[in-house]
Amino acid sequence: MKTKQILLPTDFSPNARKAIDYAIYLFENVECKFHILNSYQVSASGLENTRSRARGTRLFRAIKEEAERNIKRLVNELETKNKNSLHTFEGHSIADSLVNAVAWTIKNNNIEFVFMGTKGSSAVKEVFMGSSTIQILKHIDYCPIVAVPSDYSYDLPDKIVFATNFEHVYSKAELVPLIELAKLWNSKIDIVHVEKGEELNDNQKAAKSLLAKRLHKLSQSFIEVDGHSKISEAIMSYTESNKEIGMIVMINYWHSFFEKLTKENVIKRVVFYTEVPFLILPLIDS
Repeated sequence: MKTKQILLPTDFSPNARKAIDYAIYLFENVECKFHILNSYQVSASGLENTRSRARGTRLFRAIKEEAERNIKRLVNELETKNKNSLHTFEGHSIADSLVNAVAWTIKNNNIEFVFMGTKGSSAVKEVFMGSSTIQILKHIDYCPIVAVPSDYSYDLPDKIVFATNFEHVYSKAELVPLIELAKLWNSKIDIVHVEKGEELNDNQKAAKSLLAKRLHKLSQSFIEVDGHSKISEAIMSYTESNKEIGMIVMINYWHSFFEKLTKENVIKRVVFYTEVPFLILPLIDS
């Protein structure tokens, strides 16, 4: 099996460190190269000439040197703490926006997963590893992303909730990350559909049947959950009432049918309020 490439953005906060430690733990039996990324900017402007001028300043050099020292220190700490011979670490310090830095690192290192921290259910405001996770989800829609709550006492996922409306026919490629993680820890998959009082139409029934076939090698159950005032609340209520659940999974419909029907951005709400890690899979156009 080839070495798995995992991207771990950081602002050196406890939230970011929780996501790093969780990724290392989750893939403890897999040969991985973990890319530790920090991005920094002097000028808030995205204009190239403004950024070029900023790079020639004493302030930029000071920020650059500090970022490089911090990345080197973190990588050394991870290498010292983690004695797993399957794991290696590489630091990246990039002068650019977080979105651009993540996109560049994904492209140039064949990244298969991105792990980022969030403030979790206790969040009062959107700080870096919360609002920035949302920005990554909006712009990086071609790589699986795992949002890890800062207060999550992580454990292996005995169960994984895969939330779906059966409006989309999942391709084999879209489901690869989910299947991979489920096989890794022999996790059962609860395929959760939020019931809003309407029967499935023929297209939804066909999508449901195909999904069962796609996941036929895994332990799976189809679960109907009564709709709450918000779709996200129904998903999280089910998760909170089942302590074996260690992960929620959804396809990244940024402008999904959920949002169109309920005026609710389900993914954004789950990112901020989930108590377990949240895997967002890229939508692959067939």
